[in-house]
Amino acid sequence: MRTDTEVDIARRINAGVSAYAERVRAERAGLLTLTQAAVLGQLYRHGAMTPGEIADRLRAKPQTLTRILAALQDRGYIERTPDPGDRRQSLITISRGGRAILGEEMRPRHVFAAALMARELTEEERDVLVIAARLLERLAAAGDPAVRAEP
Repeated sequence: MRTDTEVDIARRINAGVSAYAERVRAERAGLLTLTQAAVLGQLYRHGAMTPGEIADRLRAKPQTLTRILAALQDRGYIERTPDPGDRRQSLITISRGGRAILGEEMRPRHVFAAALMARELTEEERDVLVIAARLLERLAAAGDPAVRAEP
């Protein structure tokens, strides 16, 4: 019989995921700021978006991202094109160079995490984490602003 409430379970999972994310986030190449990496990551995972959509996904104000988007564009990491549905808007996409720099930025994180898991976890525990990762991805997609049901 389970004694933990659903809220207690959610709290424990959130705390564990957060602690792990904080630890591996520290492992980075330092080629991008955390916000620049977050913007490129959103574009990599979700494709073309307006600046407002990027801001919504990052829970940031569009004005906050203006300088970040300009810097990424100046470095050739993103491309802007007119939105075919609304010419007043622009669509932002990640460029080939943006994909490359994001990969370089994330590599130390992935190498660290792989070494940590190999050292600390059994093969069976790693298999459980693969299942947990799929479940977390599913939960993240269910809470995605693009698919969130209107109240």
